[in-house]
Amino acid sequence: MHEQSAHAEHVYTSAQRNNSAAASSPIVASWRRCMTMHQLAPEDERAPLRLTDEEFHHVREQSERLIAGATEELDRLFTTVGKAGCCILLTDRNGIALERRGAVGDDKDFRELGLWIGSVWTEASIGTNGIGTALADERAVAIFRDQHFFCSNIRLSCTTAPIRDHRGEVAAALDISTCREDVSEMTLAILTQTVRDAAMRIELNLFRSAFTGARFLMVPAGANSAAALLAVDRHDLVLGATRAARIALQLDDKRIAAGIPAADALQEASVSQQEEIVEAEKAALLRALSRTSGNVSQAALALGISRATLHRKMKKFDLH
Repeated sequence: MHEQSAHAEHVYTSAQRNNSAAASSPIVASWRRCMTMHQLAPEDERAPLRLTDEEFHHVREQSERLIAGATEELDRLFTTVGKAGCCILLTDRNGIALERRGAVGDDKDFRELGLWIGSVWTEASIGTNGIGTALADERAVAIFRDQHFFCSNIRLSCTTAPIRDHRGEVAAALDISTCREDVSEMTLAILTQTVRDAAMRIELNLFRSAFTGARFLMVPAGANSAAALLAVDRHDLVLGATRAARIALQLDDKRIAAGIPAADALQEASVSQQEEIVEAEKAALLRALSRTSGNVSQAALALGISRATLHRKMKKFDLH
């Protein structure tokens, strides 16, 4: 009881401070939101809101693509951390837990805390927490024990990464939580990197599924290069870009909708329109010859031109 009272007092005191350290702390900023925006009190003991079965069924139906794109990663993540007393949650953009992975022996404790499907892990529902704060700040966060808002959650440690859709908008969150007393901040830092990597792979799954049939180009983007992809159509026009690619290439929905060529987006060496036509014709000949293993007669037939014409074009482009 004393520990809970001390925590509540610490939250109130920190949230009321105006010094630079408190003002720059994302945890304190979340505590302030909980008190001013959501009218919550840290001394309260409460579980997160829970949807009815009918409400949950409806929400889950709307998230079928998200769940399909995340299932493999959730299973892989569980094999890595599930037996170490961790619970894994996938939520939608509203903080509603859609999928869960956890060891059967830990189910009772996690269910009592509300780490279960159908629970709502927003800041408005349950105060400062990994999922709610990551969604509010649109960035990965780790909330270690008494950094949680409510006294009832100060033994919980969680780390969460937001998941963005094919337009770069936050669409979901991936969370690892644990109640283990031997979890240190260093352990949580390792789990944070693990959950970030898994969230990035889910993002890429969602991006690829949104542009079925497109070609995907990796954009040189420093540390985020693995997450920086362009979806390109057969005419080399950009169909979509991940958030990392949008930031690296300064792309937005308007530029993409206008039909920007991938070569222009990547700022590749510019050539004249006439040179582009020449290169396109040469590329078509090379593809035809490659598909026929160099058989000129078959390539000419595939291109709908005579064998003599193909020979002339091959000579023109020095393809013999």
